[in-house]
Amino acid sequence: MLEENGYTVIDAMDGEDAINKFIQYKDSISLVMVDVIMPKKSGKEAIDEIREIKPDVKVLFTSGYTSDIISQKGILEGGADFISKPVTPHALLVKIRGILDR
Repeated sequence: MLEENGYTVIDAMDGEDAINKFIQYKDSISLVMVDVIMPKKSGKEAIDEIREIKPDVKVLFTSGYTSDIISQKGILEGGADFISKPVTPHALLVKIRGILDR
């Protein structure tokens, strides 16, 4: 769906793979979308390492848990962009465009 709407998508299997792919493609990545819960490294752990490479990278966290539960566990830092699953394609596109346009 993202590719059909003009975005290039780089898939990662887990948190470590996300970091490695970010290192490989960092100059062409405008937004990193990660699940909060992932194998090997959580989304937050992956983003913390990615931000060491590129501090101003735009990030969208996603999870099947509600933002209230995620916030209570301290997984998301204040003001982090988050979208709860399931999400409609339209809502995801609107959220991504909003983040990129900031």
